Amino acid sequence: MRYPSLSSFLAAAKLGTSKGPVAVIVAEDEVELTSTIRHHSDAGFAPLILLAPPALYLEPVVESLVQRVDYAVFDDAALENAINAVIESAPGSWIYYCYNGEYLFYPFCETRNIRDMLAFHTEERRDAILSYVIDLYARDINQFPDAVSLETAHLDRSGYYALGRGDPANNWHPKERQLDFFGGLRWRFEEHVSPPRRKIDRIALFRAKPGLKLRSDYTFNDEEYNTYACPWHHNITTAIVSFRTAKGLRSNPGSRFAIKTFHWHNSVPFEWHSQQLMDFGLMEPGQWY
Repeated sequence: MRYPSLSSFLAAAKLGTSKGPVAVIVAEDEVELTSTIRHHSDAGFAPLILLAPPALYLEPVVESLVQRVDYAVFDDAALENAINAVIESAPGSWIYYCYNGEYLFYPFCETRNIRDMLAFHTEERRDAILSYVIDLYARDINQFPDAVSLETAHLDRSGYYALGRGDPANNWHPKERQLDFFGGLRWRFEEHVSPPRRKIDRIALFRAKPGLKLRSDYTFNDEEYNTYACPWHHNITTAIVSFRTAKGLRSNPGSRFAIKTFHWHNSVPFEWHSQQLMDFGLMEPGQWY
């Protein structure tokens, strides 16, 4: 089904009655859009909402997997406006969002449906899950000029770190159980990335409720949603492996000609398996999951 606007889709879809979990995929272009849709469909998300420019082409067999919505994805605040509209329409539902060329991994996702993981997390009395956005890049950017290659995808095995998230309302003392995470291409090539975009943490899986708002830095107006764990033990975290930064650095004229390769001594092939991400400390299985 295709809708001419997000408001027309939300009016017809009645997401508040959907069992979910809901996935929102923002298509900035056609690069690996098909694989992104199939990955999240296989994970168990339903419905899958695709926000895309009207002219973007999608194979009919893949388009049948999504609810397609014509949307101006490059407008200011396009993402948060869309997600906040979905939140308002789907109280109580679990919602996930990503861009094309991004793939959600969670502990043991090879054998467990996303509904299983969210049911466990709900029993833990948690309403949001922290995701680390882990940069992927092609091994040879001369062979793959946009740095996107599923077959030769690499990631950084180390070079990640966290800093306390200062609270402006409390003399910039660190907020409780909140950290800003850094690493990957946005750390190694930070001179080409604006400071607000250098963080790699994103609250990408959360349960909607009245009054909840997504902010431009991928955090929420409810501070408990922005925490990495509850006060009494560790919780599940997830990873979103993403070609988006690599693709952006290759499309920007300044960085395109300044960067000769993304490969370095800490690059390793991505195995497309959750165990590798857990072994590198890029994902937390929680206490008992």
